[in-house]
Amino acid sequence: MPIIRALLSLAATVALLWALNRPFGNVPAFGPLLSPFTGFWQNAEMPLPTADREITLGGTRQPVTVVYDDLGVPHVFAQNDYDIYFAQGYVTAKDRLWQMEFQTHAAAGRVSELVGERAIELDKFNRRLGMGYGAEVAEKAMNADPVSREIVTAYCAGINAWISSLKPAQYPIEYKLLGYAPEAWTPLKCALLLKQMSNTLATGADDFRMENVLKKYGPAITADLFPDYPVRESPIIPAGTPWNFTPLKTPSATQSAPATGKTPTLTSTRATQCWPEKSAGKNPEPEKLLSGLSTVGNSWPARNPDIGSNNWAVGPQKSATGYPILANDPHLTLSLPSIWYQIQLVSPTMNACGASLPGSPGVIIGFNKEIAWGVTNVGADVLDFYAITFKDNARREYWHDGKWKPVTRRIERIKVKGKPDVMDTVLYTHHGPVAYNTGAKPFRANFPTGHAVRWIAHDPSNEVKCYQILNRARNYADYRKALAYYAAPAQNFVYADVHKDIAISPNGRYPLKWKDQGKFTLDGSNPAHDWQGWIPADHNPIVKNPGLNFVSSANQFSTDPTYPYYLNWQFAPSERGRRINQRLATMQKATVDSLRMLQNDNFNLRASETLPTLFKILQTQTLNPAQQAALQTLKRWNLKNDVNEVGPTIFVEWNAQFMDAVWKDEFFVADSIPMKFPTFDRTMALIERDPSAKWFDNVKTPAKETLPDVLTASFKSALDSLTKKHGPMNAKTWGWAAHKSTDIKHLVPGLDAFSAMDVDMGGGTGIVNATTETTGPSWRMVVALGPMPKAYGVYPGGQSGNPGSPLYKNMIETWRTGQLNELIYLQTLTDKHPRLRGKLILK
Repeated sequence: MPIIRALLSLAATVALLWALNRPFGNVPAFGPLLSPFTGFWQNAEMPLPTADREITLGGTRQPVTVVYDDLGVPHVFAQNDYDIYFAQGYVTAKDRLWQMEFQTHAAAGRVSELVGERAIELDKFNRRLGMGYGAEVAEKAMNADPVSREIVTAYCAGINAWISSLKPAQYPIEYKLLGYAPEAWTPLKCALLLKQMSNTLATGADDFRMENVLKKYGPAITADLFPDYPVRESPIIPAGTPWNFTPLKTPSATQSAPATGKTPTLTSTRATQCWPEKSAGKNPEPEKLLSGLSTVGNSWPARNPDIGSNNWAVGPQKSATGYPILANDPHLTLSLPSIWYQIQLVSPTMNACGASLPGSPGVIIGFNKEIAWGVTNVGADVLDFYAITFKDNARREYWHDGKWKPVTRRIERIKVKGKPDVMDTVLYTHHGPVAYNTGAKPFRANFPTGHAVRWIAHDPSNEVKCYQILNRARNYADYRKALAYYAAPAQNFVYADVHKDIAISPNGRYPLKWKDQGKFTLDGSNPAHDWQGWIPADHNPIVKNPGLNFVSSANQFSTDPTYPYYLNWQFAPSERGRRINQRLATMQKATVDSLRMLQNDNFNLRASETLPTLFKILQTQTLNPAQQAALQTLKRWNLKNDVNEVGPTIFVEWNAQFMDAVWKDEFFVADSIPMKFPTFDRTMALIERDPSAKWFDNVKTPAKETLPDVLTASFKSALDSLTKKHGPMNAKTWGWAAHKSTDIKHLVPGLDAFSAMDVDMGGGTGIVNATTETTGPSWRMVVALGPMPKAYGVYPGGQSGNPGSPLYKNMIETWRTGQLNELIYLQTLTDKHPRLRGKLILK
């Protein structure tokens, strides 16, 4: 009997070992992950060593010394520019290799290689968007310039030096979890990373939603409800700023295609009549409502209002030191490993310090001894959709400019983990790739069911050159020279220097368009609808040393309507920008700390401006005791979205319910027929100017609702929703931070153990401290210029991408509480600082 039990135990052990070392479909073998020799045990890290270390590498031209501080920030000293970028690549990969590679896999449409068939549609989407194509074009542009080519070559060599030093036991834990190995880094990967940023910041679009609005309601109502400039605004370039250039002639939208050859029958891209309105209590017939609207593009991501940023600079007149002070906090999706990586780069030609993007050379947001700079997203309309008419089902030719033109076919091979490769053919017109949406029906002859994507990220650009110049800039002229090389995604570059100049420019490469070109989908057959060239770089909006003695941006409109070129018809809501400008206008003797506190400002300007009006309209006599108590809580609220306040929870939910109640009945037909809602700014203008407007009536009910009816019903509905979610009103569960629940998640969905969940934070959408459930200030920085710059910064995470490191998320608490760390700025290798630790010498 003991022998039988032993044999059974041995058999079970063998079976378990066999099972643990075999992959199951998309799931990698679990045994290697548990191995004490190669598994996750090998990923535990000790605190930073204080002793100096030397490593002999192939690749550097001269020895490089890296001084680490107590936060794990590398201060890199090289004797030539090639080595500075080689070392940057090396130390960044040392801390962030998996993150860098995963993001480029995503951009290239290669996630299926890592996680299997569940990512196929994501990979198809990125390939149909032309991410890989755009990266290839950008790579050629970088390589065409000898300076940027050497920078990228050196950076890649440094990354590969780190990769080649690794054994499987030393791979970051995510490689082990997903069951793959790092591959060699190439310049194409650097380009892919920059395209990923364009994807994040410059692909949200409402063209199809607006097209459906136009088809349903016609041009007059559409123009009225979706105006090209908001009621309340404080533009980035102050109103009245003169334009010191002679503008180019604006293209015409009326040019027609020449009648060359036989013109096919085209489906109109514009409705000539409005849909029937509600009358006599009857709604339009559903089949009639659906017949004219587009189902193509219904899944295209809309603009995310929470992806944006703040930046500003105060001039010497407002500064306590008599020198400018600059601040920046880009708002992006909060993630671990963190988006940014702190670094200082010192060579004979530069001494730049700040935040870099893992996978891209140089300092993206930062300062040197003479200047400081920062960026926020512009939100220009640089992605348009063109309805394409194919000659036949073969889709080898498309109609444009009165003739049939050849289609270019790009074959995309998608490798799928555990499954056969998937082949996808992407059609390219001169506009760009034709994006087929998930579930789209096959094309029919002469019917424009496909739309080509015209996107700025498909054009040649060399952002590496921009940052190469900017990192070494010494004055305003250098700043302007650097910006001339920057294309996409368009950014508001704020600037300050020791010469006491400040400036800001909504800068990028902008297509020369007629007004509202791209507000709706465009006719791919008409050459008048093509992009007609480019706005000259020296015509981009800019202001230097304005009379306000400060410059700022918060993703609002770039200019007032006097700017002679069309950039977009919509930008981010103006509350953040207006609040920042209110604070800066009254600020005197500004310090680093006063600008830090402004970054953490939780005041809700929307609530401040609108609650008095809403309280007057609310039918308070219809509220029950619990609702009356909630109303009193809202009235006593200090108008700040602070952590423990209940007021913002009620207001934000009421705001959302009210907007749905006003617009959803008329601007939501079906999930597959999306339409954009009018903005809150336009809704408030309607309340103030036309409170009896027909839009307040719910067309889906036989009764005729009024504004007070809708406002009161939405208030009650908001309280019902909050009660259902949190129980009866109380300070703990209805507190703003508990309700909002900010999460900083790992890049792999579901890895909550590697995430920071339920971070106690105030702020919110439209607040200067723009921390939402999943987005927020991804890097906060304040730089005081002077004889020697003093800089401070923090991001929600840590320098290491290894969850087993004490430097993985060690800065989250500093970030959460609104504090900043000193950014140590060394001048020489002999500089002393109590926070410096060991040196790493690369030979």
